Amino acid sequence: MIPLSDANPTRRMPILTYVLIAINIMVFLWEMTLGERALQNAFLDLSVVPSKFSANPASLESMLDLLRSMFFHGGFEHIAGNMLYLWLFGDNVEDRLGKIGYLFLYFASGAAAALAQIMIDPNSEIPLVGASGAIAGVLGSYLILFPGIKVRGVMPLGRMASMTEMPAWVVLGFWFVLQLVNGIGSLGANAQYGGGVAFFAHIGGFVMGMILTVLLMQIVPQPPAEVRKEIAYQRAGAIR
Repeated sequence: MIPLSDANPTRRMPILTYVLIAINIMVFLWEMTLGERALQNAFLDLSVVPSKFSANPASLESMLDLLRSMFFHGGFEHIAGNMLYLWLFGDNVEDRLGKIGYLFLYFASGAAAALAQIMIDPNSEIPLVGASGAIAGVLGSYLILFPGIKVRGVMPLGRMASMTEMPAWVVLGFWFVLQLVNGIGSLGANAQYGGGVAFFAHIGGFVMGMILTVLLMQIVPQPPAEVRKEIAYQRAGAIR
């Protein structure tokens, strides 16, 4: 299913989510001003390259590469998909964890995602670009915080498609299983990263997001899942 909305209004404007989306879009617009060769050189010089990172993982440059990689994207479909998921799920995670907790989860998940992919192929010379790992952490967090919230989206059915609603645990659980299956399948493939998709980065980011959310919930106490679900639907009804 391609998610389009959820019945989960926020209490406050998700400023950080909007800022992250804006920065990603601005960086992508800058990418579009570069020629193909210049763009590839930018990826090689400014983002995480596993072989280069593995040679000197503790250097300042490697740390900066981890950060910069989270704002590069490999094409329009890449950034469009990532920003859709960040816009849809990030606002509620920010609302529940607070701004500091949310930023910590986002960047820690992005770093864990890159490290997970590097562990799979530390000698690769293919740059790791995209916010996918950080956003996977947001998805993992959403799964912990709002497992029963209904997510509405488009379900492709061959050449047809229909609108449907499913609980978040089904939508996000299926997404994670798909990454896991594709990731395992890519281990025996000749094309690195399963044809350009860093599946293990998605897996690493998702798992890190779940772990950090459980830990952050000890610092920022949350109502039980069923209570959070009921509160969300009450607010949704009031907004309607």
